[in-house]
Parts: sequence; structure tokens; C-alpha cells
Amino acid sequence: MLNFIICDDNLNILDKLKTMLENIFTKNNFEATVSYTSDNIDDILSYVDDNKVDVLMLDINLKSGKSGLELAEAVRKKNKDVYLIFTTGHLEYAMVAYKFKTFDYLAKPITYDRLEDTVKRLFEDINGLPKKYIKIDNKNTIIDESQIHYIKRDGMKLIFHTSSRDYDTYSSFAKLEEKLPENFVRCHKSFVINLNNVKNVDPVTCTIYLKDDSCCNIGPKYKQEFMEVLKNHGIIK
Repeated sequence: MLNFIICDDNLNILDKLKTMLENIFTKNNFEATVSYTSDNIDDILSYVDDNKVDVLMLDINLKSGKSGLELAEAVRKKNKDVYLIFTTGHLEYAMVAYKFKTFDYLAKPITYDRLEDTVKRLFEDINGLPKKYIKIDNKNTIIDESQIHYIKRDGMKLIFHTSSRDYDTYSSFAKLEEKLPENFVRCHKSFVINLNNVKNVDPVTCTIYLKDDSCCNIGPKYKQEFMEVLKNHGIIK
């Protein structure tokens, strides 16, 4: 059981973060609990002294005598293994926060999906599960590549279709493709698909069916080369 504690000087945000974390734990069957929340730095330090703490989520810009960065430094001296997750509405603090071996940095307002992504990565890190992630924008939005079924170009945007939701960012295939692993293949002028998530291919209708029952098309320009890739990967004979 992992113990999370939260420090924020806004009581409404404290309650919201606690509720979101508890919902994420329940939804994903994570063995974790929010064991303590406080808007007081001294209370947090006292709790860390006397209790097992695995994850500390704290606001950087606290209104008390000490900042969240000072709190992080003090907690690090007491517990070198604690996972630190910083939250703040002040982007200029982001780089400073990472010197404390920060696991993640969440810009306010914090969304449920962004928080869930962070918690999932944290559990994967703790469990030692090898995962690869793709950073899709300048806001530190990262996606587990195994969850991506396809990437679609839509005007000036790229849409990342995953098992749980769609993410979009302003970018191009030209910038993205060099960052993608070899299992991501262009099959259409508007589609790049993850070969690992292909369920079936209909060469007559030029349709690719993915494991989540979504589908995308094979473009005439890409068909011959793409079909060879499918054969080489054993997806078709």
C-alpha cells in the first residue's frame, strides 16, 4: 500500500486532489491511499517524521513562511526515497523543482486525465515495468506508446488516438516520425498506425482494424510498401 500525502494552501484544491486521487486508485485497482492532507508545512514535516510516506504532492508557491521547494528539501533530508510531485500555477518554477529529484511537475489547473497519467507512470516506475513514452507537446504531455492505436493528421493538428482518449497537438508528421519507434508506420497521408495494435487488415477495402475496434485507411501511395511491412511483421501472410 502506497501512502500519498498532499500539501496545498488552498483547501478546495486539497479536497479536489484527494478526491481525484482516490477515484484514480479505485479505477485502476492501485494499492494506495491518501493518508494525510494539510495546508501547513510544519504539520507535513511532523507527519513525515512519524509515518511512512511514499508520495508527496505539494504546491510550490505556498503562502506560508516556507515555499514548497523548501519543504521538498526538508522532506528529502528525512526521506530520500519519497516521490515528489510538484503542482503550481507558476511555470517559471518548473526547472527549479526538478533539482529535488522530482518525479513529475503538474501545472494548475490539474485535470483528472493528466493526474491519472502521472499516477500510472509512478506505479510502473515503482513496479519496475519497462514502458516507453512519447512526449507530444511542450506542456510535458506524455503518452504510453503501447496505448496509441494511430496518429491522425487533421489540418494543423495531430490527433493521438489511444485506448482511453484522444490527445491533440499542433505539429506535423515530419517533426514526429523521427521520434517514433519502428512499430509506428505511415499507411496513409493522414495516418500513422501502431503495428502492435493492429487486429486485422482488409486489403480489398484498404481498411486497418485496430484492437480497440477503431479503424483507419491505407492510402494508394503507401499500400504496396505498407503491405510488405505487414508481411515482415507476420501480421498478414
